[in-house]
Amino acid sequence: MENFVITLSYNYVLFFLFNLIFTALIITLERKSPTTTLAWLLFMIMVPGIGFIFYLIFSQNISKRKIFKYTSEESKLYKSILNEQRKEFENHSFKFNDKSMANYTDMILFHNKLSESFYSQNNDIDIITDGKQKFQVLFEELKKAKNHIHIAYYIMKNDTISYELYDILKQKAREGVKVRLLGDHIGCRHIKSKTYKELKEAGIEVALFFPSRFKLINSKANYRNHRKIVVIDGEVGFLGGFNVGDEYLGRNKRFGYWRDTHLKIRGDAVVGLQMRFLLDWRNASKKSLESSLDYFKKSPSPSVGKIGMQIVSSGPDSINEQIKHGFIKMISSAKKSIIIQTPYFIPDESILEALKIASVSGVDVRIMIPNKPDHMFVYWATYSYIGDLLKYGVRAFTYENGFLHSKMIAVDGKLSSVGTCNFDIRSFKLNFEANAFIYDRQTTRKLERQFSKDLLLCNEITKESYTHRSQRIKTRETISRLFSPIL
Repeated sequence: MENFVITLSYNYVLFFLFNLIFTALIITLERKSPTTTLAWLLFMIMVPGIGFIFYLIFSQNISKRKIFKYTSEESKLYKSILNEQRKEFENHSFKFNDKSMANYTDMILFHNKLSESFYSQNNDIDIITDGKQKFQVLFEELKKAKNHIHIAYYIMKNDTISYELYDILKQKAREGVKVRLLGDHIGCRHIKSKTYKELKEAGIEVALFFPSRFKLINSKANYRNHRKIVVIDGEVGFLGGFNVGDEYLGRNKRFGYWRDTHLKIRGDAVVGLQMRFLLDWRNASKKSLESSLDYFKKSPSPSVGKIGMQIVSSGPDSINEQIKHGFIKMISSAKKSIIIQTPYFIPDESILEALKIASVSGVDVRIMIPNKPDHMFVYWATYSYIGDLLKYGVRAFTYENGFLHSKMIAVDGKLSSVGTCNFDIRSFKLNFEANAFIYDRQTTRKLERQFSKDLLLCNEITKESYTHRSQRIKTRETISRLFSPIL
């Protein structure tokens, strides 16, 4: 018996050392950030064997892969537009509708070069903050479609509002409108096979992003298409935080009222949404759309609006974190105020330091997070980072009227961004995201006014209340923060 115990202990030590060495070697070769590497190593030391399997499933490096490809025709046209506009900004010959926006030329150039995002300023925006309003407006626009409907959501379901959407799409497809529906394989995992069959029989093209042979297990589980994009006839676009599900209308008792931010866009910025959808569609469907340039059309009138905007995408297929760097430029440019709404606040060091510097420099920095957690570890890690910022004068608030899912940042009443990207490492590095960067005082002030309304339904997290939190909460924060790079 004693020999058996010794042999078992010896084998366990060998297994543990092999697991640790092999894991460290793989992580080092993939050149992840030091904090991410340490988080994975800690996880695999605590759970040997199983931790390594989780790593293989959840942490592949896809940044060097050419996932989204332009056709030669698209690439030639798009790059010529970007290069022509770039020269105008570099030569200071571009004419802004609002001359004060010329102060953000460096940011526009940054997104032009790093994100291949063109700047348009003939746009009009409707800000939507309520789920019922969002689906009412969306359904009205879908029913008007004459040529095509392109829809991409991270989450769609088998519930009341989802079937309302499906019924409208099936009717439009029968009318001869070209309908393409793109869902994320994991986010849409609850959709029944029967539903997919009915959609396809109605003439709708359906595709899933990064699918797997298994419904609940996916080797690319960490790399999900978190974008929510709708393009109708190339003229109207939607982008923001709302997915498709009954909970977004406040029908889930767990979350209660769902507070989110979504945009209805008209103007040439819709071209950026269209390009993003077509690239995602081509990757997911494995179909190259013939004459895809037919889906790009200018706005029906140059007088649609006067709002300046860029559509910026980011994802793990790139070594650049385009949206995060855009946030950093916004924070660094602030002179008076920064307001942020996000359901998850797990910033990396660059974002954390930028916010600290802004606050200490006299900028009024305010962050709003939900009081209702939907992911417990993420929730307590969020509180940990908020606690750090309180020491530097940042003010933080918890939204008490349901669940806050809005992804918004606004600076100095002039510049804002709304989209799908949270203020967390997962959104910056692992998810495929899309945001609108908006250069417009009127739109930004509307977002600021909404933030002020939301403050009336918030409790402030003060330094005193945070300092006197219980030991149990402190322990939860400490453990959650250790794993924050892989949450």
